[in-house]
Amino acid sequence: MNLRIWGVFGVASAIAMTASVPGFAQSERAQLELSGHTWHAAACPRGNPNGTARCFARVVTDARGNPLNGKPVGNPNATPSGYGATELRTVYAVPAGSGTPTIAIVDAFAYPTAEADLAVYRAQYGLPACTTASGCLKIVGQTGGKPPSRVDVGWDQEQALDLDMASAACPNCKIVLVQASSASFSNLWTGVDYAKTITGIRAISNSYGNTDSASYAAYDSHYAGNQIAITVSTGDYGYGAQWPATAPGAIAVGGTSLTHSGAGYAETAWNGAGSGCGLGHAKPSWQNGVTDACGGRMEADISSVADPNTGVAVYGPMSRSTRGWMIFGGTSASAPFIGGLFALANGSINGAQSIYTHTSSLTDVTSGSNGSSCPVAYYCKAQQGYDGPTGLGTPKGIGAFSN
Repeated sequence: MNLRIWGVFGVASAIAMTASVPGFAQSERAQLELSGHTWHAAACPRGNPNGTARCFARVVTDARGNPLNGKPVGNPNATPSGYGATELRTVYAVPAGSGTPTIAIVDAFAYPTAEADLAVYRAQYGLPACTTASGCLKIVGQTGGKPPSRVDVGWDQEQALDLDMASAACPNCKIVLVQASSASFSNLWTGVDYAKTITGIRAISNSYGNTDSASYAAYDSHYAGNQIAITVSTGDYGYGAQWPATAPGAIAVGGTSLTHSGAGYAETAWNGAGSGCGLGHAKPSWQNGVTDACGGRMEADISSVADPNTGVAVYGPMSRSTRGWMIFGGTSASAPFIGGLFALANGSINGAQSIYTHTSSLTDVTSGSNGSSCPVAYYCKAQQGYDGPTGLGTPKGIGAFSN
């Protein structure tokens, strides 16, 4: 991985500050954070308790909040910074797979350059072309009709991240990009409901959410699918449950920090990954005996790389007028990657049950935390076996993705 170290500027410790972040349409000012030596900001800084979601993508920036160019200007042959598709498949022992299963990605707003940007990513890593003309890529609105017209740069960055990570996990998958008219939960779950009706659909990825509430339990059924894997990000704000990851039928995807270790790789819990005991959501049967301290739905179930400090390479919009290579983190990176693996496995799917019954196909993450205090240690601290930030671990092949 060629992840450069930027933005220290004499700052010796991780801090949070508020800075103007050009290109982020949802907010004039977004929180800028420093993790290790890497500045990063939320692509979608807004979200409120009143039925609106925020996406969970975090873009690596300079110290002023400008998205960094992940490929040196004037050097088109350089390898983009961040983990690329080839390395991610090596890290998680992803096989080639067969057939052409379908994965849907649900996001908000229009992304006019989605097809062109995806083509750049896939060409960089030798993945087969996926175009609308060939039928591999389809872009629709939340009920399957015309996509929306409103553009939001932050959500477009989210869509670029989702498309690239799903492609990395399942290069032969057909992709349906479902664009909700806004970031309201009602529009987003309308998109999920439509995606369930797509012929051949195996997985639906959702990289958004907001602080959990018992009131959301009335809408949990939107995130349950019969023989469809519905992956949901657990959030980027450390310990604290997020919905719809707490929906019992969802597959809650947490995040790790991924580093080189000798000739291989090592993972720890990312301190930004969401986790917690859901409020008012029934405990799925497969969590019985595993998460007994939580009387309801506990998140996460599984995880993969999400730390911006050890982020992934993405090609997409840097602002309203520029496109380029960037580095991203957030559990928005892990949810579409895990969704792609479910699609790649192309087997019998019953929510997250297969994850809990095939732990030998996972790598247990046993160190790191996403909070300094929580009611029960495993809610926020990685340990042997199940823990909140990383679930039961990270993929080791695709054996955990079908019953």
